[in-house]
Amino acid sequence: MDHAADSTPSGTPMRSTRKWVLRARLKRVILYTVAILLGILFMFPFAWTVASSLKQPRELFIFPPTFFPEALQFDNYITIFRDYPFDRWYANTFLVVILNTAGVLITSSIVAYGFARFNFRFRHILFILVLATMMMPPQITLIPRFILFDKLGWLNTLLPLWLPAWFGGTPFAIFLMRQFMLTLPKDLDEAAVLDGASYFRVFWEILIPLCKPALATLAIINFIAVWNEFLDPVIFLSSVEKFTVAVGLWYFQAQPMSSTPTAHLLLAASVTTIIPPIILFFAFQRYFVRGVALTGLKG
Repeated sequence: MDHAADSTPSGTPMRSTRKWVLRARLKRVILYTVAILLGILFMFPFAWTVASSLKQPRELFIFPPTFFPEALQFDNYITIFRDYPFDRWYANTFLVVILNTAGVLITSSIVAYGFARFNFRFRHILFILVLATMMMPPQITLIPRFILFDKLGWLNTLLPLWLPAWFGGTPFAIFLMRQFMLTLPKDLDEAAVLDGASYFRVFWEILIPLCKPALATLAIINFIAVWNEFLDPVIFLSSVEKFTVAVGLWYFQAQPMSSTPTAHLLLAASVTTIIPPIILFFAFQRYFVRGVALTGLKG
């Protein structure tokens, strides 16, 4: 009787459902396995750098190479801060990153608010011109900016690295915030204006709280970009005490080699420069993913 029941048409959907479930589970296992393997592959260079930064100099050149150090050399990290002004370079970098990111978030949001919420003449043409500047390599404006900052007396100061960000942000930041604001219904603005709210109040108290995912995404992207910026600091800064971390690493590597190998110290310094962006990303990962998912390409 059971055999006859299995052969009935009513048993066919059940077998199909079981096959579909098994197939879905198999795909999920394969997907997770590939993701884990790729994660290990991409994390291996970073893990090797961390392990090598805790080794003695001779361990870096032995063959065959070993992954784990014989004894953890935490003194490598103490040495780089004792013999080189890395603490000063970190302070300069954090100051530049915070002021630059704040300027980009505030001013680009204001510009994006105008493009997303107001209908004015030549709006689309101006927005296209803003996007067109993204195709312009920064090296093209390097000499004019150098002359301008020299006339203003800003050379060998941190001002060229963060103050321009307070004059409109960046084209990418404007594009990102504008696209996100277009996904928010205009009924919120109209209702607030009917209740007597000013346009600035609508922007600050209604749109900005709703734009937290996009702002977090923009903050992470801008933080990493400014943190790793090398060209502008190396051109506009000339004093060692004014260097940022990126230029400080280059300065550390360019020093004349002494009798003592410094590769292990360079690796330790490199690890310290990677840690802040990693902490920031994992701290705001939830907002970053949500901001990327919700930022569409609406007209």
